[in-house]
Amino acid sequence: MSSASPTPIRPQLAVSASIFRDDRILLVRRARQPGKGVYTLPGGRVEFGETLVEAISREVREETSLAIDVVGFAGWREVVPNPALGVTGHFVILSFATRWVSGEVMLNDELDDARWLAPDAIGPLRTTEGLAEIIRAAQARLAGRTGAL
Repeated sequence: MSSASPTPIRPQLAVSASIFRDDRILLVRRARQPGKGVYTLPGGRVEFGETLVEAISREVREETSLAIDVVGFAGWREVVPNPALGVTGHFVILSFATRWVSGEVMLNDELDDARWLAPDAIGPLRTTEGLAEIIRAAQARLAGRTGAL
């Protein structure tokens, strides 16, 4: 989610992907505001005319060069303006459970680190709010349980 455009006056729709590969989840670290230095899931804004699956596949490909299989909806989060944290936009983020299909991580300039981690190993990292819950819901979805938040 680039901050180059002017701040919109309405909430924006965004997507994120819990990408699992061999029982590990991919976390990426934001290289710029908002959220600089915070680990999160790959994702970004939905463009006009895109389906949610098209948007998440495109965002993951642009940010990480990976191809994924979108399994289903895992939950949602909302980011509201918070000037103290450098957050000026309002985003509704729909998160999806996905599986790695192919490729190796090659980050774009929005991100500066990527880690494949066991889901229970993210504790010491500085992460976006609600990340652990979204990851658990995605795991449940991949295992065939309901799991949506």
